[in-house]
Amino acid sequence: MRTFAIVGPESSGKTTLTEALAHHYRCAWAKEYARVVLEEDGPDYAEEDLLAFAQGQLLALGEAIALAKKTPPPLVFCDTDIITISIWSQEVYGRCHPLIDQLAKQVAFDHWFLCKPDIPWEPDPLRVNPHDRDRLFGVYERTLTELGKPFSIIEGDHVVRMHTAINRVDAILSGKR
Repeated sequence: MRTFAIVGPESSGKTTLTEALAHHYRCAWAKEYARVVLEEDGPDYAEEDLLAFAQGQLLALGEAIALAKKTPPPLVFCDTDIITISIWSQEVYGRCHPLIDQLAKQVAFDHWFLCKPDIPWEPDPLRVNPHDRDRLFGVYERTLTELGKPFSIIEGDHVVRMHTAINRVDAILSGKR
């Protein structure tokens, strides 16, 4: 089983890339759990909800992995991850639940794709930070580096992003790290 996380600041193309890669490889993918909940229940949440979002994200990943085991290829793309929840908790509340921090360190993917916010901001009722995406991109880059996670930066228009991601996935699938 090969797993890939797609992360980055708000409106950096994570969901678009995740869906496009899953379609390209005809494989399973995990939606961003927090977005699903907030779209259904409304945009308001409390700090304690972040732990539930992290647990829900892990469940969504587990469901996608179970599906991939039944319907090949054994490949899963995950729209965001626990690192995202950890960063968001630090940004909004100035701290993070210890279990979220522990999970951010422990949950392993074969590779992370860090989406650069070099595409236009798309307004959305759940998005709150249109002017700070470059700084947040730096936070993601530092965090992935500090945690020793293997990652590639995805930037450019949709075609360039897909080309970069597909080349990296294919290299990993062929055993070339």
